[in-house]
This record gives sequence, structure tokens and C-alpha cells, in this order.
Amino acid sequence: MRDDFLIIGGGAVGLNTALTLLQAGYQVSIVERGEIGKEASWAGGGILSPLCSWDYQTSVTQLTQRSMAMFQAATADLFAHTGIDTEYIRSGMLVLPPMATDHAVQWCEQHKVPVRSIALSEYFDALSGEGLLLPDIAQVRNPRLLRALRIRVEQLGGKILEQHDVQRIEFSGDRVIAVHTSHGELNADAYIVTAGSWSNTLMDDQSLAMDIHPIRGQILLLKFQTPPMQHIVVTEGLYLIPRRDGHVLIGSTLEDVGFDKSTTHSASETLFEHACQLYPAWRKQPIIEHWAGLRPGSRDNIPTIGRHAELSNLYANTGHFRYGVTMSFASAEILLNEIEGKVQPFDVSAYRWI
Repeated sequence: MRDDFLIIGGGAVGLNTALTLLQAGYQVSIVERGEIGKEASWAGGGILSPLCSWDYQTSVTQLTQRSMAMFQAATADLFAHTGIDTEYIRSGMLVLPPMATDHAVQWCEQHKVPVRSIALSEYFDALSGEGLLLPDIAQVRNPRLLRALRIRVEQLGGKILEQHDVQRIEFSGDRVIAVHTSHGELNADAYIVTAGSWSNTLMDDQSLAMDIHPIRGQILLLKFQTPPMQHIVVTEGLYLIPRRDGHVLIGSTLEDVGFDKSTTHSASETLFEHACQLYPAWRKQPIIEHWAGLRPGSRDNIPTIGRHAELSNLYANTGHFRYGVTMSFASAEILLNEIEGKVQPFDVSAYRWI
């Protein structure tokens, strides 16, 4: 039977888009150039918040806030159906100076985000002054979330086609009529681009104003016997994420180097040194892994969500930059609302594909 939707790209956004459509009763397939969930969604740290929400436009934070509010129930539902614990934890996030503290506190108060000032000396031997603690900020382990989403999609009848490199999208008039892959032609009633950094390349002349390009991010992994800190720590773009089992992620770089996913010694040195300035005892700790992913960079971190302005059966849900996992549940909700003509939870005009 011909699918209602063919989704191009199998990261967190593609999987959540598929899950949302399947739950609404549609027939869905996902086509993925490599392995499901092994690109930017896998590589990220899993902080379920912008690093500093007060630095972003409303079109970013209204999407992250809504999606963040959906995560606890969504991950509990995934656990109930798949048995996979995604390790959704409200670990809190400690933000260190420099920052515009008054502006940050005002933003948190306006958006009902709990925040309090803390003395840095309570957390760091070598620091003084004050930072901000956002106690409700949560995290998730990306690989576990992606595995759970995949299983749930398949449980609901979704089809997953891996190692299918999309070579060409075929258009006729105002419609897409086929997607040509390395394993042949695929057809559906409608098509959704969720291909992250590869979205513009796939669309070629039909991308319109969608401007998505790869931004490399490198991350280090350490392992301790027990978690060496309680909260996520953020300072000037650096983040440290403690896991329950003693792993700590140190990230990340922002590098405009095209589709180059290699790691560099200089990035490793820089990230590790910044972390050791906060925790000097870590200098004796070995780095056990170092990887990179390609984020789908977009203007002002604003994704493209919705129907193509000229092609009636083509949609996008892509370009989430650093926050694809964080935004994924709400982005899928917004796309479904557009497909079905339902009222949106807020103004979504900033995400239109024009």
C-alpha cells in the first residue's frame, strides 16, 4: 500500500515526525542515507534547553519551551512501550558568568522558569562571585532516546529504510512525484524533508529561502567512578554534562567546515583545558572518546517547519541547528497541525518555508 508520507532523514526530528503522524493514523516510511539516528542527533549532548534561553529570539524559545514541557510524559510513554530508559533527568543547569544577569533573571521570571543566584565558591574551589542555577532544566541520553523512538515507530507500523541515499527528488508541476534513492524509486502521497544539514543539498533549486548548512561540533567524553558534579555546567559556550553512571560530556565547538565530520587535536586540547580550569583535578583524567557531528545550521537558530510555498505535497521539518532533540516533539506537533489545518499553540509564521 502506498504510504501517506515519506520522511527523508532519520534523526530525532524525523523519528518524532514519523511517530506523531503514525499516532494520528497515517501510513509512514522513513528513508535514511546511513543508519537511523547516527548523525547530529546521536552526537549531541542532550541538554533539553538552549544553553542560555535569554540570548535567543522568541521564535526559538517558544518552540524549545513547549517541547521541553512535553519530554517527561513522552519519554515515560516510550519507556512503557519499549523498555528503554532514556535517562530523562532534571539535573538542573548552572550558568557561569560572564552574562547579563539582570536580563537573564528577568527573562526567567517572565517565562516562569525557576532560577536562583548561587555562590560559585559552593561548587568550584577556584571561583568566586555568583552564577545562576536553573534547577528544572533536564537532560536525556540521545542514543537511548533515538533507539526508543525507532522501536516505537516500528511498533506502530512505520517502515524504516536505511542505507538509502536520496539522489534526486523528482517534481512535476506543483508536486513531488518520486524520490530516487541508491536502492530505487520511492513514492508516497506527500513528502517531508527532515534531513538536517543535507536538506538544502537535497532540495537544490527548490529550497527557496531555506538556508541550512553544516556546522561541526566536537565533544569529549570522560568517565569517573561516580558523577563528579550534580548539575549541567555552562560557561561561554562550553558545557559539561554529568550522566548518572559517571560519564561526563565536554562540548562543544562551532565550526563552519562543510561536510567534514573529522575530529581535531586542537579542539580536544581546547575543550579539555577549559573544563580543567573549572575542575583542575580533571587534568589526570583520560579522555575516553572524542567525536564530531554536523549540526544543521540555520539563520538565528530558527528551523523551517511547514509546507513548501510552491509544491503542494512537500513539507519540511529541519534546520534546528543546536536544538533538534530539544525541539523535536513540539516541531512534530506543529507540522501535524499544519497538515491537518488545526490551530497552532502559538504564532508559527517564523518557521514557514518561503
